[in-house]
Amino acid sequence: MTEFNTVCVYCGSSDRVPGEYLDVTRRLARALKGKSSRLVYGGGSTGLMGTLADEAIMSGLDVLGIIPEAFNTPHLAHNSLGEMQVVGTIHERKARMAEIADAFIALPGGYGTLEELFEIVTWAQIGFHHKPVGILNCQGYFDHLMTFLDHVRQEGFVYKEHRDLFILHDDPEILLDLMAAYVPPQNISRWVTREDGKL
Repeated sequence: MTEFNTVCVYCGSSDRVPGEYLDVTRRLARALKGKSSRLVYGGGSTGLMGTLADEAIMSGLDVLGIIPEAFNTPHLAHNSLGEMQVVGTIHERKARMAEIADAFIALPGGYGTLEELFEIVTWAQIGFHHKPVGILNCQGYFDHLMTFLDHVRQEGFVYKEHRDLFILHDDPEILLDLMAAYVPPQNISRWVTREDGKL
């Protein structure tokens, strides 16, 4: 089992979400304290992002926020983090988070969260990293997405091993344990080297 120094969490910033999502976010923050020494996230104070940071701080976890200049406002930026890094663009934020994190977790969220999740999985697909990627499937939030990804696989747009590039579970503690035991799928390089034409 692996312990992660830094875990990156992607999640939504909307305040208009059911309380169950906030509850599981708090559970994840508490669970992270026993599995890692630092949380890195997008630096926000609203929605799941703010809930995650607040609970992590209360649990004694070191929290690093990375926020673009455009979002570094009193309304959006968290003001109680151990460290906040302000970068120029969202692209810089994602690159910095990917660089320093040992593992990645996606909580429920909107377009931005999904974009971050798919980018980090794509980087794993083409061999840029071999770090575990987890999806916390609270309330079946990602069920329809998983169905669609099965369709993507069936239609031949990804290889079978790419479906194993992320770990899905609805329990934060179990998800972290599964991520700690993660072994990257074999033959990922087929996407780049095209060693055979079979999907």
